[in-house]
Amino acid sequence: MATGWAGDGAVQDQIDATVTDGVLRAKSRLPQGPGLAHCADCGAQIPEARRKAIPGVRLCIACQDAADRDALQFSGYNRRGSKDSQLR
Repeated sequence: MATGWAGDGAVQDQIDATVTDGVLRAKSRLPQGPGLAHCADCGAQIPEARRKAIPGVRLCIACQDAADRDALQFSGYNRRGSKDSQLR
């Protein structure tokens, strides 16, 4: 239930917008363009099976794992201060 000056569907609209932003952010991080035969970071050969499974792949498994861990440490998203955390 929305209160004050907010419309009846304001809370759901905010949740929908947050989900949409998250999907767009995730899509923007997917590899784009032609894949590489060798890792962009370390130069190791990327296996053919990986290149077929992930079109546009640019990193070997080890470098991708390191990049994923770095991204988790600094997500840039303040969950504590977000409106969605206050809705639950």
